[in-house]
Formats: sequence, structure tokens, C-alpha cells
Amino acid sequence: MEKYGNYVNGEWIQTKSGEYFESANPAKTDEKLGAFQHSTVADTKQAVQCAVDAFPKWRRQSAIHRADILYRLIPMLEEDKERFATLITKEVGKTITAARKEVDATVQALKHFSGAANRLAGETVPANDPNLFTYTIKEPLGAVGVITPFNFPLGIGVYKIAPAIIAGNTVVYKPPNDTARIAVELVKLFEKAGTPKGVLNMVTGAGEVVGREMGENKQLKAISFTGSSNVGIELGRSVMARGGKMQAEMGGKNGTIILEDTDLDEAVTGVVSSGMYNNGQSCTGTSRLIIPKQMAREVIDLLVKKANAIQVGDGFTEGIENGAVANEKQLNTYLHYIESAKKDGATIECGGERLVDNGRDQGYFVAPTVISGVTSKMAVAQEEIFGPVVAVIEVDSYQEAIEVANDTNFGLSSSIFTKDLNKAHDFVRRIETGVTHVNVPSNHYENQLPFGGKKNSSIGPREQGSTALDFWLDTKAVYLKP
Repeated sequence: MEKYGNYVNGEWIQTKSGEYFESANPAKTDEKLGAFQHSTVADTKQAVQCAVDAFPKWRRQSAIHRADILYRLIPMLEEDKERFATLITKEVGKTITAARKEVDATVQALKHFSGAANRLAGETVPANDPNLFTYTIKEPLGAVGVITPFNFPLGIGVYKIAPAIIAGNTVVYKPPNDTARIAVELVKLFEKAGTPKGVLNMVTGAGEVVGREMGENKQLKAISFTGSSNVGIELGRSVMARGGKMQAEMGGKNGTIILEDTDLDEAVTGVVSSGMYNNGQSCTGTSRLIIPKQMAREVIDLLVKKANAIQVGDGFTEGIENGAVANEKQLNTYLHYIESAKKDGATIECGGERLVDNGRDQGYFVAPTVISGVTSKMAVAQEEIFGPVVAVIEVDSYQEAIEVANDTNFGLSSSIFTKDLNKAHDFVRRIETGVTHVNVPSNHYENQLPFGGKKNSSIGPREQGSTALDFWLDTKAVYLKP
């Protein structure tokens, strides 16, 4: 089994501890994909120091020069699409079709970010004193940290690293252990595209070691994190307590409302595509379906029919729509919330089990699940499952539907399906989420729009969109007397 190093100051090096962890295919757990560094605090500090040392020279480069790296990266990734898609399927478990879509979306993001180099501009402001010339300029922060999740390992890595280096920062990158191989290949691609030594550094290992040190290290001026709310909030406390900047995209408990006047088949298909495909491992996927009582049975029956039709198996097999969940922890989380729903008196309409037939016992396969009889007080209506589970909540009115949709500590994404334009606009105004949709599945996104949530779903400025670089920059006001 091949061993992979940390990437520090342009070199692949071994951890000071000499310890490794293994990455495995969640569809075939006996298939090992590599051994990776179990990094220590000292390893992390070394990477941070190299990023700090590389910053003065990198910040002096023009934004257009820095963007050249992304321009070179785009055709490289396009040409290497199938290899990256194969790695994503092997490490995350998602289907090869979904993996190819992730590569395509990553290429689109690179195109978006490379164009952002032209927007690194301040503004000229009229002064009270006519003898003064006043203006603002944008400056990079310094050495920064990037911590990413497993569900979109290539995409989210690029969504954070690309704007950070375009803005003139140097980066310490900590990927999740589940997708360390993809991270290695992504860093190699940046290296091949001409990223100077020390501008991008990667350290693998446990979050409670590497991630904690990054959060507490005063030399890292900012941290951008995507992951669970519990971890993100704790990390944010550490970063902000030392005066650093924090950006976190965290959990969601996204609600979709279906009203009586909608195209029912289209609406339920949207719920299935966002809440069950990709095994529900999308932070913006629908996990709560809120519907009027008078149409509940019809909607549930259609949802069950579509859920049961999803083909689950190895992601490389033709016709498969859901692969394995990413790891054993995700499997156990899924099973925990199924039991929790049963104890709370909800009804498992379909699914609710691990799949172990036809060779699926070799991996972490679960059945798409519909749960009815759910109330807002139940754990399955309040806590993030990150699995292919949709909890159905019945309401008496549109007003109650809005109240239920907002009755959560999360506020990431939402959706409504209706032909009533008044209710559509009212929903957009009143829903407490950072991203919302009308007659569109809750997981839909495009790079040119900002991405982020409210409540416990986000900390700090948005990612993506026209403001994608804002987090990575400081503004300096200048008063100049010629």
C-alpha cells in the first residue's frame, strides 16, 4: 500500500511521529486506497511557519499573476476528469455519475474564481478637504487555514483554496481523513500548475490535533471551515478568541414545503433528488418535507414509490443511483436516527435499514428512507442526519408550514413548490435561511451566487458569488496629501 506524505514548502514529507492512517473504499472496506500522515502539533506548526514565510513574496505578485495558476489548472482538471471522478467514487462512495458532476462543477468554480482577479479593487471616496485624495485598497490577510469535509472533497477544497490564493494569501490545508487521497491529487495539480513553494501546504491527520492547532495558532490570520455545526462553532470560538477571522459553513436541517396547487410529481421528484440522491450527504439537501394534512397520504405514497425505486450499490455499477455512505460513522448515525424515530412514535414508511444482500455487506450501504408521523419536537426533525432520510411533517395551513420550516436551530437552505406567486414571494421574505428556492430542489446552487446560511448553519461572510473574495481580504483606507 502506497504511503503519502504531507505537502510542506513544496515538498512531500513524513510526519515527525512516523504514524499513519489508512483510507478505505466505503463500498468495499477491504480495499485500501493508501496510508497517510497522522500529523502532530509540531507538523502543523511547521506547515504554518512555511506559509507565513512564503506570504511576503506571494502578496507582492499581482492578482492577475496569481490567477494564472487557476487558468492553468482548468484544462489540467478537465483532461484528468475521469481519474478524479474514479478517486471520488472510491473514497466517498458516491456514484461515478455524481463524481463526474462534481469534477464539472469544480471546473466551473475555477473559471468563476479566476475571473475574480479582475475585481480586487478598492474605491475612490471624495474627501472633505479638497487637498486630500482618499481611497481604499484591498490587501491579503497573510497565512490562512482551510478545513474541508468529505462529501464534496474536490469541489469544496477548490472553493476555499482558489479564492484564498487569488487574494494573495498563503494556505495551510487540512482535508478530512476519509478523502486524503483526493486531497493529495488536488495538491499535486496545484503544484503542477506552478504554485510557488509555501503558498499551498497540506497536513493530514486528526481534527482534534491538526484542526485544533490551526484554530489556536495565532499565525493563521483566518480559518475557513466546512463541516458539522458542533465542530465549527467550537473552532470558531478558538479562532475569534485570538483575534482571527472565521468563516464556517456548517449543518442544515433543510425544509421543503409542498402546497396543494403544485405539480405533485415534479415537487416530490425534487425532494428525492435533493434529499436522497448522493445518500443525503449534501448540506443543502431536503431532510424535512412539510405538507398539508389533506394531501399527506398521496404525497407520502408517491415519495415512498420514488424512494423504493432508487438503485443502491457499488458506485461504478451501471444503473446505480446511490452508492455507499462515506464511512462507518455515517452508517451508525443513520441507524441511530432510525431507532430514535421509532422510539419517538414516528412511522418508517420505507427503508430504515442497512443493506447487506448481493455483496453489499462489504460496504456501508443504506436504504433511502421515508419517515411519517414526525413532529418538530423529534430528533429526526431537529438534528442533522446527513443520510438519505426524509422526515414528513403534516400541517393544517400555509402559516403553520412557515412556522414549522423555521422551527430549527439551522438556517442553511429551503424550498417551496407552489403555483401561487403571492405565497412564493411571502415564503422568500419569511423563511429563515441563507439560500432558498421556489419550485427548485433545495440543493441547487450556482457559483455566481453567494452561498451560506443563518443561525447555526454559518459563521462569517458568504462563500461563492461576487463577494467570494471578501473574507480573504482586509480593507485599508488611505488619506493622501500630494
